[in-house]
Amino acid sequence: MLERTVTELSALLACREISAETLTHEFLQAIRQRDPQVRAFLHVDESGALEQARRVDVRRQRGEPLGPLAGVPVAIKDNLCVRGQPTTCASKMLQTYRPPYDAHVISRLRQADAVLIGRTNMDEFAMGSSTENSAFQITRNPWDLERIPGGSSGGSAAAVAAGEVPLALGSDTGGSIRQPAALCGIVGLKPSYGRVSRFGLVAFASSLDQIGPLSRDVTGAALLLDAIAGHDPRDSTSVNRPVPACRQTVEQPVRPLTLGIAREHFEAGLDAEVEQSVREALKVYESLGAKIAEIKLPHSKYAIAAYYLVATAEASSNLARYDGVHFGHRSTEHQDLIDMYCRSRGEGFGAEVKRRIMLGTYALSSGYKDAYYLKALKIRRLIHDDFAQAFTRCDAIVGPTSPTPAFKIGERITDPLAMYLADIYTISANLAGLPGISIPCGFTKTGLPIGLQILAAPFEEEKLLRIARLFERATDWHTRRPKLAELPGIHEPGR
Repeated sequence: MLERTVTELSALLACREISAETLTHEFLQAIRQRDPQVRAFLHVDESGALEQARRVDVRRQRGEPLGPLAGVPVAIKDNLCVRGQPTTCASKMLQTYRPPYDAHVISRLRQADAVLIGRTNMDEFAMGSSTENSAFQITRNPWDLERIPGGSSGGSAAAVAAGEVPLALGSDTGGSIRQPAALCGIVGLKPSYGRVSRFGLVAFASSLDQIGPLSRDVTGAALLLDAIAGHDPRDSTSVNRPVPACRQTVEQPVRPLTLGIAREHFEAGLDAEVEQSVREALKVYESLGAKIAEIKLPHSKYAIAAYYLVATAEASSNLARYDGVHFGHRSTEHQDLIDMYCRSRGEGFGAEVKRRIMLGTYALSSGYKDAYYLKALKIRRLIHDDFAQAFTRCDAIVGPTSPTPAFKIGERITDPLAMYLADIYTISANLAGLPGISIPCGFTKTGLPIGLQILAAPFEEEKLLRIARLFERATDWHTRRPKLAELPGIHEPGR
C-alpha cells in the first residue's frame, strides 16, 4: 500500500478492497518505523487519524456520498492551524500554542473526507531552505540521511518521499514547496497567489505566502489542489474566480505547446548534472511535439535582493505580535516590561528568524524605506512585467528548480547568502504571483533527485498540470523510491 499513488489508493478504497482504517494503520506503522531516521513529523495524531478513518468506513458502508479524498491520509505543515493540535511553526515561540479554529484548507480537507495524520517539521516560521532552522529537530532527506530535504516544507516533502504519507500540504513563500520537492524527488505545486486561501496560515510574508500540495505524482497534486482551491471571504487576497477541475483534465496534453527557456536560468552557479538533466527533459518535450523558444527575464538577477527586502520587511511586521503578551513564549525572568519583551523574543526566536526580523526592520526604518523597501517593490513590478511579456511567446517557462542537488546537513548553515541562493530559480514566481510546479526529471551519479520547474501565467494551474503530466507519462523518474531497506529497522514491501 505504501508504494501506491493516490489515484490507486482512492480506487482501492472506493471498491472496498481496503478500508480507510487499515490504510491509515499502514501509514502510521510506516511513520513509526521510518520517522526515527527521517524525522519528518513533529506531531502524529494516531487516535484522531484512526477515528477519522473509521467514520469514513462507516459512511461508505452506508452508501453515503463521500469526498474525493475519502480515507486518504494527508500530512500538514506545522504552520497551518488545526483546531486543538499543536501549531508551533517549528519555533519555541509557539511551542504551547493550540489554535481554537481550523485553517481554511483544513476545513476543505475535512469536507473532502481526508484523514489528517499529523504535522510536519519545517524551518522556523518558514524561514529557510533546508529545514535545519527548526527549533526541535533536523529533518533528513530519505535519499541520503546525511543531506537536507530542502525547505521550508522539508518535513512534508520528506514524509511523502519516504512513503510515510501519500499527500502533504506545504507553504511556499520563495520556493518552500518546489525546492524540497525537487531535492526529495517528488512533485510540489505552488498555486497562483490568491488561488488558495491563506486563512489560518501563520504568516511569514503575506504578499508572497501560498499553500500548495506535495505528492508522488502530478495526478495526486491535481487532486489535492482541487480539494483546497477556491474563494474564501475571510482572506482579502483570495481571488473570487472559477476553479477548474484539474484532476479531470490532467491527462489531456496541451497542443500546440511552446515552452520558454530563459538564458538567466542556465548561468554560473548551476550544477552540471542538474543542467544536463534539465536539457534532457527539454529533449523529451521536443520528442512529444513541443517547440522551444528562448525568452528573456532580464530583471531576474535582482530577484534575490528584492525578495529578501520584501519578505523580511513583511516578516518584521507579522512577527511583531509575538511579544510574550499578545502571543507566544513569555520569559520567566525579567526586570520590567521592556526587559520581558526583549527576553521573550530573544528566547523564543531562533537565529535565522532574528536575522530576518532585523533585516526587515532596518529596511522599513526612517531614512531607509525609500532606498530599500520601495525600490524592491519597483523591482518586483519589473519582474512581473518580464514574465507577462514572456508568456506572450510561450505557454510555460521551463528550467531547473534548484541550482544544486541536496547538500549535506551543516554545509551551509553558517553561510546565509549561500543558503539564500538555493532559491534563486523559485523566488521570482512568488514575486510575480505565478503558479509553479517541480517534477522529478533525473538523478545525479550519486543517486540524488533533480527537479524540473515549470511556470505558467497566473491562474493557469490547469494548463501547468497538463504540461507536467505530459512529461511524467513519458518518463519514469516519478516512480523511483529511496532505498528504504537500507534504513535501520525498515524493510521494503514484500520482503
